[in-house]
Amino acid sequence: MIFGVEEKPLVRVLVPVITLALAAGVGLAVGVAALVRPPDLPVDTNPAPLAGHALCAAVVVVFESDAEMQAAAHSLHDDPKARRVFVDPPSVSLLAVPGTDLKAWAQELHARYRKAERVTVIDSDATAAQLKLTAPPPKCPREGEY
Repeated sequence: MIFGVEEKPLVRVLVPVITLALAAGVGLAVGVAALVRPPDLPVDTNPAPLAGHALCAAVVVVFESDAEMQAAAHSLHDDPKARRVFVDPPSVSLLAVPGTDLKAWAQELHARYRKAERVTVIDSDATAAQLKLTAPPPKCPREGEY
């Protein structure tokens, strides 16, 4: 006895195969991205002494007095852009969470702390690029300090 084999149109076969291949590709891309993404940096916004830290990407706010600096340091504890807060009379040095625009944050801090003498952005990579140094300093790590 011979059984008839039903012929399926090519479209009915290709659509599920292509859909499965696309889903597998997207899953693979997401998996690779998760493996390649660097781990989140620890956040500790409790004010700590600046001594012993060499910052290469930070915002520094200088105040007229230590009392103003201490008040600002404690108010920065809840700032979502702050990753680390360092104090050195009468200034506060701030490391940002990755992805923060330091210049925009500095302007925001300048508006928040009107009594601050100055707000400065430390960005050694940008400075080296502007100066077109023949022997630039080592690239600033993602942590913001050497």
